[in-house]
Amino acid sequence: MTVELNVGTDAESEPFFSVLDIILLLAIVVVSVWWYIKNYTKKDESASKSYTIVPTHFNNIPQAADNSFIKKLQSSGRSLIVFYGSQTGTGEEFASRIAKEGTKYGMKGMVADPEECDMEELTRLKEIPNSLAVFCLATYGEGDPTDNAMDFFEWLHSGNADLTGLRYSVFGLGNKTYEHYNEVAIKVDKKMEELGATRVYELGLGDDDANIEDDFITWKDKFWPAVCDYFNIESTGDDVSIRQYKLTEHSDLDVDKVFSGEVARINSFKNQRPPFDAKNPFLSVVRVNRELHKSGGRSCMHIEFDIEGSKMRYDAGDHVAVYPENNAELVNKIGHLLNINLDQVFTLTNTDEDSTKKHPFPCPCSYRTALTYYLDITSNPRTHVLKELAEYASDVKEQEMLKLMASTSPEGKQLYSKWISDDNRNIVHILEDLPSVKIAVDHLCELLPRLQPRYYSISSSPKLYPTTVHVTAIKVEYTTPTNRLVKGVATSWLGTKVPNEDSPPKVPIFIRKSQFRLPTRVETPVIMIGPGTGFAPFRAFIQERDLNLKEGKPVGETVLYYGCRKRSEDFIYGEELEECERNKSVKVHYAFSRDQENKVYVTHLLAQNADELWRIIGEKNGHLYICGDARNMAKDVHNIVLKVIQEKNNMSETEAIAYMKKMESQKRYSADVWS
Repeated sequence: MTVELNVGTDAESEPFFSVLDIILLLAIVVVSVWWYIKNYTKKDESASKSYTIVPTHFNNIPQAADNSFIKKLQSSGRSLIVFYGSQTGTGEEFASRIAKEGTKYGMKGMVADPEECDMEELTRLKEIPNSLAVFCLATYGEGDPTDNAMDFFEWLHSGNADLTGLRYSVFGLGNKTYEHYNEVAIKVDKKMEELGATRVYELGLGDDDANIEDDFITWKDKFWPAVCDYFNIESTGDDVSIRQYKLTEHSDLDVDKVFSGEVARINSFKNQRPPFDAKNPFLSVVRVNRELHKSGGRSCMHIEFDIEGSKMRYDAGDHVAVYPENNAELVNKIGHLLNINLDQVFTLTNTDEDSTKKHPFPCPCSYRTALTYYLDITSNPRTHVLKELAEYASDVKEQEMLKLMASTSPEGKQLYSKWISDDNRNIVHILEDLPSVKIAVDHLCELLPRLQPRYYSISSSPKLYPTTVHVTAIKVEYTTPTNRLVKGVATSWLGTKVPNEDSPPKVPIFIRKSQFRLPTRVETPVIMIGPGTGFAPFRAFIQERDLNLKEGKPVGETVLYYGCRKRSEDFIYGEELEECERNKSVKVHYAFSRDQENKVYVTHLLAQNADELWRIIGEKNGHLYICGDARNMAKDVHNIVLKVIQEKNNMSETEAIAYMKKMESQKRYSADVWS
């Protein structure tokens, strides 16, 4: 305050501009001219590019300052926004395809991650003429939203937002083998309507257990005509290939500026810094990798990852995620089939400079790195990939075949189902069987989905093993109808990670938290049903209950239903289990399915022990856990439990279902299953 008064006094006796004032004014003018030239030059450069502008993605890079999707739509002249809830990348892929196709109907679109957006702005989307919001939402776990859609889902269902005037459509991604099939999409679709939004086209439900690609394109081909009718618009008829990324090949980049498999931060594997998560995995040393099966031709691995010094913590029931590598032989085949230098370093850059997704994966990197660490080269390519491959086929018959499979005709769907799905062809097999297809490798890299981490139930307790994470994994290996040997990406790669003193193998991992938990009170009785590798999390549970018992705590009944083929072949962790039985820390019902003439499974034993089942879950309010196959075992267990509740508690089927729903809500009926 005193300084301001002194300045005012000096101004009365000094010239209006001092030398310092003149210098400052000149500096401001110079900076202004520089800024003007810089920005207008940048605009001229952007305008000269010949690449087609395609949908904006705002994901991957956190929105520090502005998460307004309304502003982005308005500033770029777009009216279509496609949100995705995706755990494996399929939801995002479907969202991108819808947004791209919007151009064909005069609706410029962009793809958005709800986690990076202010979703309350949905109440204002009606301000943009002819605007439409589409949601591609996967259901994950026990009917839960994916991680990136969780906040949006909770906001939508916990509030009473006025969505009057909002026009929307929803496509769900689910799996019918799970109890809560497409629950997220169903709930979002219903809630949107309840809040006043207008459904432009009916809810679509994709089933990953059957053919989710077919479900999606069938829905999409009816969705667009409905959009045209609603907005009174027409298709332009243009069905051209739109490239989203521009290729730059490098010849003189410093090796330290080139990605070599890192997930997000360059050189993050050389300079490890916590916290470790999906974007910053911990490079863990494999301390143990041993075979659990005694014979029988199959392989089951027990692997121990060292997490000492990582500051990562886990609980029994959590999952560990592993970032795998594609098989080098497959990568080399692509290089040979396309006649490319796999060690060429390149960058794919989004042609839309407003997009926050600048690259489809970490760039710059070599083609070998992209095909090894970042791209899924072993899954069945979807129809939009086949459509692009057709443009590179020099043989007319091969081109027509690809176009037919990419079409929505009954003949095309049937051929895709047989030639791609049933015969289990991946991109390598297609390039081998259709030799005239010589797709540009950068276009292939743009088309292929991202290679996803693999999740495994942790089979150890941190109370016994605080510095290691144990995994129990069956090695996947089988022959396809075209007589090709197919190996699981992650398990075949993990099988090579055998510890040695000279160069201990390392694997990128992170911990994913789960709701699959033992009761907080150790007195609470539990029943665990886990055949095969479904036993993995229960090994951790039993370790904790056994420790509690040794510490003198009053531990409730611990009952396990364990199943495998033969005691002499695949009885994994048999010695550990038998030791725990001797300690009275667990009671085990064994189902060695092929050790007798008539096969016996865990579900048979569960049905036989109805009295014990009801005593624990009904009379003692115990917890029941299931881990393993969702398609058959988990459904059979569900039906058995439902029947026991009906019979033992004299309930109708409706009452028994309500009883089980209550158990689920109380976390007394939990499942960790897969199909």
